[in-house]
Amino acid sequence: MPAVPASHRDLLEGQFATLATTGADGRPQLSEVWFLADGVTVALSLNTARQKTKNLMANPAVNLFVLDLANPYRYLEIRGDAEVSPDDDYSFADQVGAKYGSNLRDHDQPGQARVRVTIRPVRINAITMGS
Repeated sequence: MPAVPASHRDLLEGQFATLATTGADGRPQLSEVWFLADGVTVALSLNTARQKTKNLMANPAVNLFVLDLANPYRYLEIRGDAEVSPDDDYSFADQVGAKYGSNLRDHDQPGQARVRVTIRPVRINAITMGS
């Protein structure tokens, strides 16, 4: 499994990433997401009612783009496969919420559920343009 090079590992501590999934019509869908990284994988807490989650359930191919907000010529692209697992007790959602100072339950409607989406990298591009 490819690893994020040391030169770009700091981006995994960032606040936002852009998630690209493929819709039923074959067109890409982009969503800004919160994430947690452990050095090997990146994981997201997603609501099952959202289109991006439905897209991932149908097609696990995913791309996560993390831009260095201080230097937009530097970014990290993680191409991989998403593994979706239930988070019925919100244990992972609570971890994500702790990073962002938010209770993810407040973002869900009654009857909705959460899943943990773990991205297993297939290819990693660590880019710094102009250097």
